[in-house]
Amino acid sequence: MTYYTGSIAAVPVANKEKYKEHLIAVWPLLARHGAVRMVESWEVDVQKGRVNDLFGAVDARGDEAIVYAWIEWPDRAAADSAWQAMPNDPAMAGLSMPFDGSRMILGGFEPVLAAGGDQGAGYIQGFALAVPAGNRDRYVDMARQAWEGAFRSRGCLGMVEAWGVDVPLGKLTDFYRATLAEDGEVPVFGWTAWPDKATCDAAARAMEAEMEGQEFPEMPFDGMRMMWGGFEVIFDTAR
Repeated sequence: MTYYTGSIAAVPVANKEKYKEHLIAVWPLLARHGAVRMVESWEVDVQKGRVNDLFGAVDARGDEAIVYAWIEWPDRAAADSAWQAMPNDPAMAGLSMPFDGSRMILGGFEPVLAAGGDQGAGYIQGFALAVPAGNRDRYVDMARQAWEGAFRSRGCLGMVEAWGVDVPLGKLTDFYRATLAEDGEVPVFGWTAWPDKATCDAAARAMEAEMEGQEFPEMPFDGMRMMWGGFEVIFDTAR
């Protein structure tokens, strides 16, 4: 089964080009150890939240931008093997990170819904949240209905919902603290892919207009703790 290493990081705005150079350097190493694809996207439209948000998730500073990214693997076994082997690869010695890696949050996720596709997308709406483990099926049903009834018809290229299966606790930050996860809740990492920001924004306006005056449906998770933002794709090895 396809497996993702999902990550959210804060990168100094001034280091955007250095960060792209870093991605170009690190991809051959990941590919050599079995990675299938890597996608990196840069903050375009990330809002402050009332309860939590992507800025707080990585303790971002005023001069930093949020980066939302994932590495695709054939399966979890391939990812686990790669992460064990890479620290001993001599190529690691030549890599330097133009950002504070200690504040990056990351984890391993298995897709529970993958609809449409995202290759060729120029814009990503990425999100992270915590879902009660017992509500997994209800959450997947809700996401599928959203794709079929709202997103696909309004220009969305694809949707992925991925369930946390190997999400570590961090010293400074992690997905659990970022989503304010409660006992029995599982981090979820997902995204919708769009041709561009204009298409995404137009779809959002249409969906808001459609919901106006209607009672908001009950959700199988606490929507107040869901974090999301819009991102420009800056690196995609599938292109």
